[in-house]
Amino acid sequence: MTAPAALVLLDIEGTVSPLAYVHATMFPFARTRLAEFLEDHFARPEVSAALAQVATDAAATGLTLPPPAAENLRALVAHLHDLMDRDVKATGLKQLQGLIWEGGFRSGELRADLFPDVAPALRAWHAGGVELRIYSSGSVHAQKLFFAHTVDGDLTPLLCGHHDTTVGPKKSAASYAAITAVAGHAPDAILFLSDIVAELDAARAAGLRTALALRPGNPPAPTHDHPTFSSLLEIAP
Repeated sequence: MTAPAALVLLDIEGTVSPLAYVHATMFPFARTRLAEFLEDHFARPEVSAALAQVATDAAATGLTLPPPAAENLRALVAHLHDLMDRDVKATGLKQLQGLIWEGGFRSGELRADLFPDVAPALRAWHAGGVELRIYSSGSVHAQKLFFAHTVDGDLTPLLCGHHDTTVGPKKSAASYAAITAVAGHAPDAILFLSDIVAELDAARAAGLRTALALRPGNPPAPTHDHPTFSSLLEIAP
């Protein structure tokens, strides 16, 4: 498989990082610290902004949350725990998780786990002039923390852009069209790598090239016609 010369757009979970690390380490880290974090940091502008987004996300599903005030924290935490339990890719939740993970990454309690082929491939692609961007349901803030604190060191100098669900849902073709416009490349000059067939379908509908990650621990994929890879090193820049 040959990567395009212009840009490789990468998912995180199940593509560059094992699902088990994200689900068994990062998500529980945020969940167990959520209530205390909100109590201690409720007045921070970025926390207030994330809680406002949580309310907006809820309203889009027909749910009205109590105002984001200190006396309503118990109800807000219960709602956020419910979203976590259902693995809902809600923008406000992801923003809060990113703020909590920040403390873990900076303290050294968290260090992003990557498949062993990832860092060598990203460095080779970057050296070869291929642009690298991330598109994940995790917030841009969380993405930057993740790649700054990996088992293979700080990889953020290799990345030229980050995108999260503020650009749109990952299963919507319009999201990939928006990323294409920001990146300034023709759609067919962009290769999107993900472990989710529905995301790849959406990207291809927007004109992007696609490939499905077949990684250890990933669930079986439904029937599809996307190229597949088990290592980024199979994709030559």
